[in-house]
Amino acid sequence: MMNHENLESPATTEQELAERYVAMAYDKQESMEEVLKGTAWNIDLAAGTISFGPERVFPVQVLGSFNKLANTWLWAWENTKSPIPEAMMQQARQLRAYGEQHGLQLFTVGRYDATVRDTLFLGSIALGMFGSSAYYLADYGNGMLLLTMESEEIDQLPKIDLDRIVRIFTQVTTSYEVRPRPALLHYLAQKGYAAVETANNITAEVDAGTIVAAFSNQGSLTELRARTR
Repeated sequence: MMNHENLESPATTEQELAERYVAMAYDKQESMEEVLKGTAWNIDLAAGTISFGPERVFPVQVLGSFNKLANTWLWAWENTKSPIPEAMMQQARQLRAYGEQHGLQLFTVGRYDATVRDTLFLGSIALGMFGSSAYYLADYGNGMLLLTMESEEIDQLPKIDLDRIVRIFTQVTTSYEVRPRPALLHYLAQKGYAAVETANNITAEVDAGTIVAAFSNQGSLTELRARTR
């Protein structure tokens, strides 16, 4: 089921999608890496799972695949050579429907020229829209399968790390063309932090301390820091 954040209108541009979902995706991917630590993967399409050793078996959805040789993206619902079980591409189909509703071609064109970065972006958006634990690029040599997965182990890792918020959000603003203010507000809300806004500032307080952000009159981020207690 899609999670559009209560009381918010749906994101209808790639920039809005990035502002809403990418920062939290970066955050969740760090948690995933802490859990998996580079462990080799094995996917079971019949069971709808991916495993990283016998102790870690997670339910997955298949979004599509990136072809390294052709530099193309192929949605799961467009893949006729290696059909994906219908139950494993429900998210891919929901993204297609969302794209048709809001005019987002990245969700509706079955195959198109792409880069690894484009593939990571799709993973970030799907992760955010569906509230998944993480996305994963399963590398099989000439290509990579893009999956979202559910894991209580990843979800239960400690989330309050003020320096991590500063570091991750700085990475996002240097990697994507986003408006810093709405992007930070989305990120803080998804972390569960109540933000207080003034004309040129955002602050968010938690038990560990405070996040302080300052903005110019034009909306650019001029300062982002963590104050620990």
